[in-house]
Amino acid sequence: MNTALGVLALLGSGVTAGVLFAVALSILPALFAMPTGTYVYAHQLLGRNWDPTMPVIVLGSTLADTLWAVSGGGEVPAAVAAVLLLGVSAVSHLCNVPINRRVKAVTDPEQLPADWTDPRPLWRRWHLLRCALAVAALALNSVAALHG
Repeated sequence: MNTALGVLALLGSGVTAGVLFAVALSILPALFAMPTGTYVYAHQLLGRNWDPTMPVIVLGSTLADTLWAVSGGGEVPAAVAAVLLLGVSAVSHLCNVPINRRVKAVTDPEQLPADWTDPRPLWRRWHLLRCALAVAALALNSVAALHG
């Protein structure tokens, strides 16, 4: 049971860190290079398939880490990884998702509302925070797996 939980926690945190790292490394620079209207259109297209996939992976990994820590398999590193993954979920839900909703609400990317402010800098800051949390969780799960 501990081995299965460890594999699930490591796999889930690896997918989470990998996806968020790829977005930070490649997608964000591309979005910043686009004119605003093109960015809005691209953001709307890119965001279509993240929900519910990523929340399920992140929260499932959080649960696997929690159960792994409680069962005595991953112990402290898995417990801290669970907290970090919960942080990824919180930043996503409370910070990035509201920005995503605002961008998705734009009906014509070429005719932005008068009160429009470019969300890219703020979205990037929140994204880099959750990326760092996910990479740290992966590192801790790796430590737990090596010592477990």
